Amino acid sequence: MVQRRTAVVSADDAGDKTATIARLYDLQRYVSAHMNTDLGKGVYLESSYKRDYQAAIDAAANDGNPNGNIYKKAQEVCAPQFTRYSYAYLQCTTGELAKYPAASDPESSVKAPALDNYLHAYVSPLWSPDFAGWSVLVSLILAIMIAVRLVAIAALRAVLHRHYKSI
Repeated sequence: MVQRRTAVVSADDAGDKTATIARLYDLQRYVSAHMNTDLGKGVYLESSYKRDYQAAIDAAANDGNPNGNIYKKAQEVCAPQFTRYSYAYLQCTTGELAKYPAASDPESSVKAPALDNYLHAYVSPLWSPDFAGWSVLVSLILAIMIAVRLVAIAALRAVLHRHYKSI
């Protein structure tokens, strides 16, 4: 299972969606066929999420600002007036930026992809017909037989004790 999980993460890091889906399918088949395979919280496709989130930010940033790059305009006005960074330079830059309306921040206006779409968790079966499953089944049958025998012996002793007490 660990190898299959590593293969999923590697395919996700490579950015190949078809390979990632194929590796996820392999992991799902393995986990659903074997007892006691625990993915913990699941497999998180972090690289895919980062790529999709960046694509959403890029799409929001391409909306464009009608004023252009206001930071560059403020730099062009204030930089020739001052030879080094100072408080006066900061005031000049702040004043130039205040002349333009605030542009929307692409990261604050973008709708992030849902995290649940990138988390894959599979549940292992309670019992499977492999060596571990048959071992559990035989152990349970033996435990039930031992418990029934102990109850039967206790009942027989109680009956014999009652019977021989009356003699």
